[in-house]
Amino acid sequence: MRPQHRAVLGWEVAITSTGAATPAGHGPSARSARAWALAQATRDPYVILISIYIFAPYFVTRVVGDPVAGQTLVASAAKWGGWTVALTAPLFGAVIDRLGPRKPWLAGVTALMVICCALLWFVRPGGAGLPIGATMVILAMLTALVSWHDFLHNALLLPAAGMAGAGRASGLALAGGNAFSVLMLVGVLIAFALPGKVDWHFIPATPLFGLDPAAGQTDRITGPLVAIVMALGAIPLFRLVPDMPRSRASVADAVRAGAGDLAVLFREARGHRNALTYLAARMIYTDGLTGILVFGGLYAAGTMHWATLEMLGYGIILSLAAVIGGLLAGQLDHSLGPKTAVKLQISLSILFQTLLLGLGRDRLFWQPWAGERLWDGPMFTTTPELVFLALGCGMAVGVSGAYASSRTLLTRVAPPDKMGVFFGLYAMAGTATMWLGPLLVELATRYGGTQAWGMAPIVGMLAVGLALLFTVKGGDRVP
Repeated sequence: MRPQHRAVLGWEVAITSTGAATPAGHGPSARSARAWALAQATRDPYVILISIYIFAPYFVTRVVGDPVAGQTLVASAAKWGGWTVALTAPLFGAVIDRLGPRKPWLAGVTALMVICCALLWFVRPGGAGLPIGATMVILAMLTALVSWHDFLHNALLLPAAGMAGAGRASGLALAGGNAFSVLMLVGVLIAFALPGKVDWHFIPATPLFGLDPAAGQTDRITGPLVAIVMALGAIPLFRLVPDMPRSRASVADAVRAGAGDLAVLFREARGHRNALTYLAARMIYTDGLTGILVFGGLYAAGTMHWATLEMLGYGIILSLAAVIGGLLAGQLDHSLGPKTAVKLQISLSILFQTLLLGLGRDRLFWQPWAGERLWDGPMFTTTPELVFLALGCGMAVGVSGAYASSRTLLTRVAPPDKMGVFFGLYAMAGTATMWLGPLLVELATRYGGTQAWGMAPIVGMLAVGLALLFTVKGGDRVP
């Protein structure tokens, strides 16, 4: 029998079996597309509030109490979560495609994420509440769960929006994720961080709900808040988005067939050296970009001695800068070509990240600094802080742009008749080595003894990926 092509969680592979390929129940619609986008938009605040700007820095500085040791622990948790994803995600995705329905699996993953986020409320300063070891297990689980959520959610894009509406729904989800994240950061700032710090008429005199900053409650509350928003935002998806029909395959049959699908995916990619070289480059520099996202907040909190108020302001400003980076990426792809755009974006990220390593509360570009406050305000009042903020904004623009332009570049270097195959490998490459960055940061932080040493491997990964990009052909501007 001649192989047919079918999507495997967004990956196109050759298969010989037949079966229903249309969603069960009603078809794609504007309502189901919006419901699909809302599920991602209300999940993404987990990354911003918990992984980057609020909870993780709180865990490092107030629960562990040592920024260097804390960064090592968070890196270790991310490493274990990354290993779990690398070992499970490709086959898991292929097996689920063979079984059919995605929504039951997505419901289970979402429920576990909600529970894990809610449990973060019990992580008290000094490890007095939930033990540090248990918190690391939760953080590792969340690393794996968010990746599983991502590919299960992506697998419902076409059933929700159809081919014609997929691009619009995808953009709406990404924009909504940034919007919800910024709104929640601003809400936490006004309700919990600024009260008692400033005498502004629109700011409460004390944190809402009687939360005690000394007990870390204004930081810990982000866990339950993210859990509630995520749970509520997922409800429309389960009500409105159609699912794929259940197949007649047993779990054992699905595992065997899924493994065969993956073998076909790799077999069909052989012989296309240029596109595979690009995927190798992208895999390495994406680990560096992800490292910046995961550990950038920890580095800011530890080296600048920033607390919740400063981290909230930092997160809001950098989230807005990331939006600008995404918008600029499209213009750069058009005017310079995506390969040149990615080279520029990664080069800027290397420059800004290197300069950030020379900053601290009492140092400016590796030189001691003992100047005075530049202005009388609640945050960002010294020269090192303002320089750190400016470089962070430049980093956010570069990282966001590199993610966006990388996807465009694949469409220029992959063979047109193999586009589905290479987008499958593109997705898999994003998970195969996601443990490498955390592992290198963990080792460098432990043996280097400082957070700056721990962040140094990120620069190396970006540089290696950039060097490989120079060997990739194509990806130039379309006349």
